[in-house]
Parts: sequence; structure tokens; C-alpha cells
Amino acid sequence: MNTTYIKNILLGAAVTLSVASCDHSLDLEPKYDVVSANIYKDFSNYKNILAKLYAGYAVTGQVGPTGNADIGGIDEGFSNYLRQYWQAQELTTDEAIIAWNDGNLRDLHDMDWTPGNEFLRALYNRIYYQVSLTNEFIRETTDAKLSERGISGANLEEAKLFRAEARFLRALSYWHALDLYGNVPFVTEEDEVGAFLPDQIARPDLFKYVESELLDIEGSLMAPAPGNTAQYGRATKAAVWMLLAKLYLNAEVYSGTARLDQAATYTKKVIDAGYMLEEDYDDLFLADNHTSPEIVFPITFDGLRTTTWGGMTYLVHAPVGGSMPAADFGINGGWAGLRTTKAIVGLFNDVSGNTDDRANFYTNGQSLEINDIFTFTDGYAVAKYKNVTSAGNVGSDPVGNHPDTDYPMFRLADAYLMYAEAVLRGASTGNRAQALEYVNKLRERAYKGQSGNITSSQLTLDFILDERARELMWEAHRRTDLIRYKRFTGSAYLWPWKGGVKEGRSVADFRVLFPIPTTDLTANTKLEQNLGY
Repeated sequence: MNTTYIKNILLGAAVTLSVASCDHSLDLEPKYDVVSANIYKDFSNYKNILAKLYAGYAVTGQVGPTGNADIGGIDEGFSNYLRQYWQAQELTTDEAIIAWNDGNLRDLHDMDWTPGNEFLRALYNRIYYQVSLTNEFIRETTDAKLSERGISGANLEEAKLFRAEARFLRALSYWHALDLYGNVPFVTEEDEVGAFLPDQIARPDLFKYVESELLDIEGSLMAPAPGNTAQYGRATKAAVWMLLAKLYLNAEVYSGTARLDQAATYTKKVIDAGYMLEEDYDDLFLADNHTSPEIVFPITFDGLRTTTWGGMTYLVHAPVGGSMPAADFGINGGWAGLRTTKAIVGLFNDVSGNTDDRANFYTNGQSLEINDIFTFTDGYAVAKYKNVTSAGNVGSDPVGNHPDTDYPMFRLADAYLMYAEAVLRGASTGNRAQALEYVNKLRERAYKGQSGNITSSQLTLDFILDERARELMWEAHRRTDLIRYKRFTGSAYLWPWKGGVKEGRSVADFRVLFPIPTTDLTANTKLEQNLGY
């Protein structure tokens, strides 16, 4: 296990942060016993507070896995940031389907969600809770406040680094808001704490803000040092470059103007930073994946210290059911929920995994066809995430509930594929030969040799979309990819159960954005609902 402070989250740290959920007009009651002015007087508290900011993507409260939740209105396990982000990106697409009928969860498959959907509301609230936490940390670590508190020397430099990391985390959550909801409330550290109605920012303007924040902090973060455990789990310059690349690759969707040259430039920065492909693809998703030289930025988990019924607990347990032996996944039992559709299975010539190592399908007792969404054995299961190490050892939780497996939010393979796509779309800062080389590196790992290599004429945008599904399946990229390719809505691409119909159906284009939750519209009269809702 990695022993750095980000992975071993100090959930018991006494921290007061003024939190903002727009559902309550930025006036949530602080959850802790001491005020921030006192906490920030002591520099030794800063690292613990920063750890809480990173932990916001992984855990759901101060106790875990239940009790003293950060947000209300939904079961605490369901409220987990990563769980809801993953579901929004995957259950709305061809990559994942779930056998559960909790609340309005089925609406994600049916693509008929409303502003009252509790899962989309939980994700929205998580985003803004995270924005609120980071805003407070940034507000309390200005140069002026650090000087007032007598923080100097090495502590001052470290405090400035922490502040830059907090700004990255805020930019990451605002990117999620930009991608998922579009036109959203906007608050920064410049807004005073207290009850007020935040203004709504237009999607193109939020794009510019996230871009400007990332460019401004780029020079303040640690240089990437792949394999350096002291950095693992923390944002480095490479994480900034990766997020900038994602902004630029999707810039036409977000702002109406393509930024392909910048997309190629920043993916190349990541590629040249020293990361290396993991030798065995499957090792990327195991309990010791913190040792991987490929992962650029993870959400870290520990079976004893970051306990939650969301996050990787969800992604390891929910895909296991039917005849699947739970012990093979290092857990005490499966939840019989998640599978994939035949549209994704059909992207592989051989589902056994013997040809393409990325075909992590479990087929024994599972049917290819999904006749009943709520029957786990309808649809192939995906055996990708496991709570066992590359040596076959189970994770640290002796009960087998909570995994040690980290979530690879950004990794080198994605940079390869983004570079290739940017080049194919016309980026002048890259070249086709280099793009082909990067794609074939992924193919050589998957095929354990050159038998799966493609030629230049086979390198097309359609191929890249399919290759992204093969390489990045269940890593929460698919919705964004399909929207960029104009195949998420409409009838250009139909997959099983798209729109709630077995054979798939056309879906209205306004579904490319999720709605602003009704609760926030009611609380904030300045907000306007996204078109179509």
C-alpha cells in the first residue's frame, strides 16, 4: 500500500469549511466544531485539510462508509462523487447497464431523466460541495492571510503549492459541471461566505475560466515524476496538461470553437513527461495499481481508511453476480448490478481475452442479449476492476468490503488516443505517423505482439472512437466521447436500450446536457433551466 497522506486520508481531522450547495443558497450549516479562522492559524493543519479536498471524490462524509454524510437528500453510499459521476458517464451509454431499479436510476438508461432525478441532483450537489471546500481553502491561503499568520520559509512555499493543488481540484469539478450541466451557478473564493444567490455562467465562459485557471497554476504545481510515491495521488503539471487536453479536444462542444492544435500540444506534453504504459493491461485495475507508471492522476482508495459504499467499492462489487466467483475479485460477495451491452462486445473479434487482453468479459451463464434490464445474467459482465494485487493477494480489508484499488481518472493511454484524434481532426501541431505509432503501442500491449497493429489507412476517426471504447471501457469517458462524435443523441447511433427501448431509439438532442436540479432552480431565482427541460 502507498503510505503518502493523500491515500491514507485523515478523515478525523477537525476542519471547518463553509460549504456551498446551491440547493440552500450557499448557506449550509458548517458541520464541524471549530471555525476556520482558528484552524488556519496552525500550518500543521493545512495538509489534513488538503487531504479532505482530495478525499471529496472518494468518500462521503467524516466517518465512512455511513454516518455524518457531507450532503443529504440521498442514501450516503449513493451520494458518492465518483459513483454518481461514473453512472452519469456510463449508464447513459452503450458501455454499461444496471439491474437495479432504485428510485429514478433507470431514467439514465431510458434517457428520459427530469430535473427531479435524485442521482443527477446528488452529482450536482457533490460538484458544488467540492467547489465550496476548495473555495474556502483558496480563500484562507492567500498571500496576505499567510503573511498575517506568520507562515514563512518552507511552510510558505508548501502552502502556495497546496493552494495551487486546490485550484486544480476546483477546476476539475468545474470541468465536470461544464461537461455535464453546461450553464451553471458560478462561485469562487472572491465571493464572500454567507447566503446569496450566485449568478449563472454561460458554458463558453466557464470553459474560458477553467482554461485560465489551469494555465495560471501550471507553473506552480510539482513537475511530473512518474513512479515517485511522494507525488502519487496529487495533482502535478501533468494532471493540468491532461485536463487542458480534454478541454481543448472538446472545445467545439463546450464553446463552439475548435482548439485542436492545443489538444495535440498538451497531450504531447503528457506523453513526453516520462509516463510509461503498464506492461500488463489488467494490472491497471488491481489493488496495487498505485505502482503503475501509466497513471497520471488517480482517485485513491484504501480498504481500511477510505471506506465508502460508493467509489471503487461500487465498481468492484456491482459488476459481480451470477456464477462469478467473488473470491476472484477479492471481495466477500457481488452486488449483481453492472453489465455491458452487445454494442461494446461487438467491438472485439474475440470475447475470451486471449486475443485482445482488454476483452475483460465474463460470459459463463451470461447471455449476450439483454431482454430484461433487471436480470443480471442478461448481458455480459465486465471483470475489469478487482481487489487483488498483481501477485494475487487480496486487499487490506479483512472483511472483503472495501478495496485498495485506485481509480485511474487520467492515464497515458488516454493521452495517446486523444493525440491521435486531434491529429485526425486536423491539428497542425501533431503528425499522423506519430499518431499511428501511439495507437499501435496500445494495440501491441493488448495483443501481446504486433498481430493487432493497424495501418495508416485504417487509422480513422471511427476507429479511434471504437478503440477508445476498447481501451477505456468503464473509465467514465464514453458519454463525453459520444457527444463529441455526435452519436449520443439522435438516431445516427443506436445501442441496446438507448432511450429505454431494447433495439434503441432516437433521443432528442437537448439530452447532451443534464438539467439543473429543480431544488436549485427553486432556491436560486437567477438560474435558467437548460433547453428542453
